[in-house]
Amino acid sequence: MFKIGYRTAKTALGTTIAVMLAQFMELENYISAGIITILCIQVTKKKSLKSSWARLLACTIAMIYSFLFFEGLMYHPIIIGLMLLVFIPTTVFVKVTEGIVTSTVIIFHLYNAGRITWSLIWNEFLLIIIGIGVALIMNIYMPSMEVKLKNYQKQIEENLSIIFREIELYLIESDRKWDGSEIIKTAELINQAKTMAFREVENHFLRHQNTYYHYFKMREKQFEIIERIIPLITSIHTSVEQSKMIADFIHDLRIHIHPGNTAHRFLVQLIEMKQSFENMELPQTREEFEVRAALLHFIREMESYLIIKSQFKGMDR
Repeated sequence: MFKIGYRTAKTALGTTIAVMLAQFMELENYISAGIITILCIQVTKKKSLKSSWARLLACTIAMIYSFLFFEGLMYHPIIIGLMLLVFIPTTVFVKVTEGIVTSTVIIFHLYNAGRITWSLIWNEFLLIIIGIGVALIMNIYMPSMEVKLKNYQKQIEENLSIIFREIELYLIESDRKWDGSEIIKTAELINQAKTMAFREVENHFLRHQNTYYHYFKMREKQFEIIERIIPLITSIHTSVEQSKMIADFIHDLRIHIHPGNTAHRFLVQLIEMKQSFENMELPQTREEFEVRAALLHFIREMESYLIIKSQFKGMDR
């Protein structure tokens, strides 16, 4: 069974309304109003508004050029080609290339008429206004993505907790096996979540920031650190006293992964743990020295991880 999305439903309804309205007003080429509506319905409100403006301006330029080329020269297919050589670069210059396809439809209407009159120009303007207007009305409703964003947040936090659990266990059991599937899944989830959060911003004309987007960007930066420390941890094959201390720290950290901001507390713990390491006896063997050096590097990376979280304002749980 196939699924009909809200955008598909809006496109179908909007196209129907646009064609019926243009037909009711007895406009020539009334079916074109539906085509314009289809082209103007976008995934976000801001994109829809931008697309509508681009098509309106491009169509206006197209009608001016049509009058100059067709009435000034002649009605011939070669003239259409010559006009497009000028028209398309113009749309690129004024940054309304989205309107090229719609404008071409208008150009063909005017060419097919064989004569450009004020009534024909008015007819084309009404087609454009109806098509764009209906699309904008259809795009007033955009479903909230709050629930989906919340689910992404939950999945990402659960995966981070699993990853840290594996790090914790590896510090205690260096021969532990793990396929690392959560690493790949988390990277995908963060990318998908960021895209959705950005779309949510685009659906609000007066909102330029989104807490979820900043949250997922923060997790993305943290995840880059996690990707760096995984090979570091797996290179350790001997357990030392410091390994158990760090494992306890990671255990405490992972059970407190949430959107709130408690990073300062863990930064304090990390600093205290570093100081206690400095007061411990020096390593006795080369292998112990290498392990402790790797663990010290790990602590520095975790400090960066927590600093990133501390700079985030936090969210409600």
